[in-house]
Amino acid sequence: MENDVSLKFHQQLLLISENLVTEDVAALKFLCTDLLQLSKLEGVKSAADIFRLLMAQEYLNAEDTFLLAELLFRIKCHSLLEKLGYTKEKVQERLHEKGRVSPYRQMLYELSENITNEMLKEIIFLLQNRLPKRWITPSALDLLTLLEKQGLLTKDNVQILEYICKTLSPDLLEIIDCYKKAKDNKAANFTQGFPELNLEQHGEFSNVEKESKTISSYKMDGPHTGFCLIINNVNFNSSQRKGSCKDAEQLERVFTWLGLDVRTYTDLTSGDIINLMQTWQHVQDHKDRNCFICCILSHGKSGAIYGTDDKLVSIRMLTTHFTAKHCPQLAAKPKLFFIQACQGNNIQHPVYVDTDGPTPDSCPVPERVSLLESIPEEADFLLGMATVDGCVSFRHIEEGTWYIQALCSKLQLLVPRGEDILSILTQVNEDVAKRVSPSGRKKQMPQPAYTLRRKFIFPIPMAPPPSEQHRGF
Repeated sequence: MENDVSLKFHQQLLLISENLVTEDVAALKFLCTDLLQLSKLEGVKSAADIFRLLMAQEYLNAEDTFLLAELLFRIKCHSLLEKLGYTKEKVQERLHEKGRVSPYRQMLYELSENITNEMLKEIIFLLQNRLPKRWITPSALDLLTLLEKQGLLTKDNVQILEYICKTLSPDLLEIIDCYKKAKDNKAANFTQGFPELNLEQHGEFSNVEKESKTISSYKMDGPHTGFCLIINNVNFNSSQRKGSCKDAEQLERVFTWLGLDVRTYTDLTSGDIINLMQTWQHVQDHKDRNCFICCILSHGKSGAIYGTDDKLVSIRMLTTHFTAKHCPQLAAKPKLFFIQACQGNNIQHPVYVDTDGPTPDSCPVPERVSLLESIPEEADFLLGMATVDGCVSFRHIEEGTWYIQALCSKLQLLVPRGEDILSILTQVNEDVAKRVSPSGRKKQMPQPAYTLRRKFIFPIPMAPPPSEQHRGF
């Protein structure tokens, strides 16, 4: 029995490790600095290596996984908590009692998450007389670690951080001030010190008064609207997605009409997809664009899409390439991802209700999982999924998919009316929800998730929509 428990526990850890990207591993190493020997952490290559070190020091075992749950919570990998039997809310409730990551370490990590690549270069220039000559800093976490090694930064002396923030980004002083106040008050958990910090960056509002204000729109008056990537995976090793080319053609026509520079890529392997994201992450022309859009048409599974080599790529890994830190040219600009792919094998069934009767409290549609786990927890992202987590999406072999056809139709209808993207996606949801398979037993419900801070409204094109142009021939 003990062997079974141990095997299941190690399988859980392996699964979690496989879902953590390089940046996540670096964040875990940093957050564990006060718990594990630095010499051992320097040899870490994967999350599994960190888990082994934590188990060796008896911080982690099959009976007590809270420290790992806390670490995943700190780096905002909330979707992985369920693999340990936790939720975001359960972890928050127990942090005051069982939290092990120090307030000081939390503060440093929070700062690092707000330092963009451009700001990092400015910091290095500012501190050039205090840093080793010819020393290259790969990340903000590496810089903070170096400052600690040199004794310039300690839990009792954060003056160098205050100097940096005052000079380059005064708004970040709030993070340091919250830490100092919590430290002075001997608060047990730093997170309690600034529950509303960065909420506006995450597309939320910190109080009711802000919610009542009129939401402004993103600026869309630049010289170019933006780039639109379309990844159209049709031919797989064991199957073919017939009808997908219809979707790709429709998307290309509609987004070209909306003023975007559209680039279409067909039949990409998992490696090709990742390489493509890395290439576009570094495109300097983003700085002259108002937004960025990426459409992916493929097979999929919960939180991931397949390459044509039948290997999965995490949606979160793809979207993270375009955070302000990794793609500063798109900082504060809207980044929209539309994913046409199944997210599981479950089928949604129709629920029949009387038009004048109350809506039943229970519904056989599978429980939805928040898609916010698939997008970076920073501002200006939107993820439009063809279906809710765990369920299939439907594609007609000649007419294309329900979701993409509805999306293209509603964009052509509602953009000329000045509707914002969330209003348009609500109409898309209604359109797809009304559709039913020929058997009458299969339904589909799209699901958007977003951290947009403003309304996203496409400039109204001068030309008529492609559907009207097509009818004219």
